[in-house]
Amino acid sequence: MHRFLRAIGFSDIHSRADMDKLLGIIMNEPDRQKKMEQDGRVYTEMSKDFGHNMGITIRGDYDKLGFFHLEHHFPYCTCNLYTATEDIVVNKRVDTDAYTGMCDDMRMGISLIFYLQNAVDYVTLHTPDNTPCKAKLSLSGLSLSGTIILGVERSEQSLKRKNYQTHLKNQLIKQAKNGDQDAIDSLTVDEIDLSSRIAKRIKKEDLYSLVETSFVPYGSESDNYSLLGIIVNWTLVTNNYTHEEIYQMLVNCNDIVITVCINKNDLLGTPMIGCRFKGIIWMQGYVDFQKIV
Repeated sequence: MHRFLRAIGFSDIHSRADMDKLLGIIMNEPDRQKKMEQDGRVYTEMSKDFGHNMGITIRGDYDKLGFFHLEHHFPYCTCNLYTATEDIVVNKRVDTDAYTGMCDDMRMGISLIFYLQNAVDYVTLHTPDNTPCKAKLSLSGLSLSGTIILGVERSEQSLKRKNYQTHLKNQLIKQAKNGDQDAIDSLTVDEIDLSSRIAKRIKKEDLYSLVETSFVPYGSESDNYSLLGIIVNWTLVTNNYTHEEIYQMLVNCNDIVITVCINKNDLLGTPMIGCRFKGIIWMQGYVDFQKIV
């Protein structure tokens, strides 16, 4: 059973029988279904929503007699906003028919790895793994625990200065990736200067006053991250099967917008626009492969 089922309102699924009953409902009454023939089998993906922008997807294949063989399932949360148009590389996982995607986004400064929600759309492209393709990407995350903390107050002048500095840094990162030694040296000097200023201020100021947002890989799973981001919008959604309440928050981290789903019972505090969400998320991504240019 998937441990992140709790994040979309299935905290009482404790036995194999409970899980089989839930999977049976999805197979009998899917909201969406995608199929494709591959190597003599009908590769199938079925999804059912159990609330606004959240649900469960199952994947498997039909044999020649018409019997469905389940490969795996996963809970999902979707984001209605495309946050990036980047070169995306997709790779198949070793253990299952699941896929992970990766993109280099200048705003994060790291390679962003996510679990691909729409694997069938990728498989139908018949593109070899590790082949970069430019497509639109929307990101979402499931969390099992999180905390609401206050935001950082900024003046309009401070915001303009921050945006300008961010723009310059992104340009330097882009140049550094292309081998520009001057850009590499400039980034190195900036990091040393930043570390020096933080070392002085941390003696008198709180850490979360210095660090407004952060996005750091977490643990051994490549698609798990420790997220600290500003809440742009939020809503309280009810799972129509279990009637558990779920917070869905639109979180801005380094100008990248991510929809985060978390069980109301697992969130410490009440979301408010302008406050920040801090927690561990399982990153998922929906890639619009139809928009490849």
